[in-house]
Amino acid sequence: MDALKYTQELVGFESTSCYSNIEVTDYVEAELKKLGFEIERLEYTDAKGVRKANVIGRRGSGPGGMAYFAHTDVVPADPWFTDEFGPFTPTIQGDKLYGRGSCDMKGSIACMLAAAKRYVDQDLKHPLYITCTADEEVGYHGAKNVAEHSQIYREMAAGEAHGIIGEPTMLEVVYAHKGTYGFQAISHGRAAHSSLDTGINANLAMIPFLVEMKKLYEECMTNPRWQNDEFNPPTNGWNIGINDKTAAVNITPPQSICTVYFRPMPGQEPDELVARAREAAEKCGIEFQFKCGGSPVYTDPNSTIVKEVLKIAGKDQAKTVSYGTDGSQFPEMKNLVVFGPGDIGQAHTHDEFIALEQLEQGTEKFAALIENWCC
Repeated sequence: MDALKYTQELVGFESTSCYSNIEVTDYVEAELKKLGFEIERLEYTDAKGVRKANVIGRRGSGPGGMAYFAHTDVVPADPWFTDEFGPFTPTIQGDKLYGRGSCDMKGSIACMLAAAKRYVDQDLKHPLYITCTADEEVGYHGAKNVAEHSQIYREMAAGEAHGIIGEPTMLEVVYAHKGTYGFQAISHGRAAHSSLDTGINANLAMIPFLVEMKKLYEECMTNPRWQNDEFNPPTNGWNIGINDKTAAVNITPPQSICTVYFRPMPGQEPDELVARAREAAEKCGIEFQFKCGGSPVYTDPNSTIVKEVLKIAGKDQAKTVSYGTDGSQFPEMKNLVVFGPGDIGQAHTHDEFIALEQLEQGTEKFAALIENWCC
């Protein structure tokens, strides 16, 4: 099975987001070239000075066609559930392939490569695009780089290619997902022994800010304006974190950090919530840092693309999910659904795996989509 071989080779690359994904991108690029794809490669250096790469492949020309999107980075694998084999040593046990990224989402990339291989000797009437990005797990930076700098991306968007975000959905069709927004507020103080009056407790300025964040939380949980019954849960989460990072109880905290991450849904105005939080921080005299803003994705569940993917998937109804994807950075793609092999419940786990059956089915479904839109 080509998809199994591809998955094993992809999992073998250590591509945790804090490290470079250059080696795994080199591999994907080489495999795409073997399949006759023209290549556009985009490299950049992340905020910590680590070199990252995106690869975009195109086979065929003209409008329409199919555009597949995936990411090559993975989350950390510490701890891993066994000492028998490591997280980057792909291992088959029973009907499962274990390894970090096997489910999220190197197995999906493998299925797409295996499906594309079936058409390597066939002329395509419409183009097939395959895009693999960096840094999806840490803020969609690779996808943003593609949206801003890729000529091929502009071509697929202008040509209204049918977009597939290949994240694990157990091959269920997803027509919408929530966005991801985050910010950080920092109160600065001065450390001292707590028995003295020379310190400045950073938490004191943070407390009134937290009161305002709790008010926003309550509003988001109760006001229909910030809710959408198409999703489960129907709220944006408004998750508040707090940490003063003091090493001992007798130190006056020199800083206090509040993080808020929330998941806006289609039709909402998340920037308004961010602006209100920023205003509250300014009133409390604390620093405010906006961290990320990934928009929700929404395609009409009655649209042609959703109906076509449902038919090929053998499903009756599309659904929504609460997690985000690289699709948040691709608003120019007017036809976009999330559809891929593997169970999202296995993503990011200490014993991540993908069922071998999902690799087989994923290859078949992706091949059927290529047949439908490109041949």
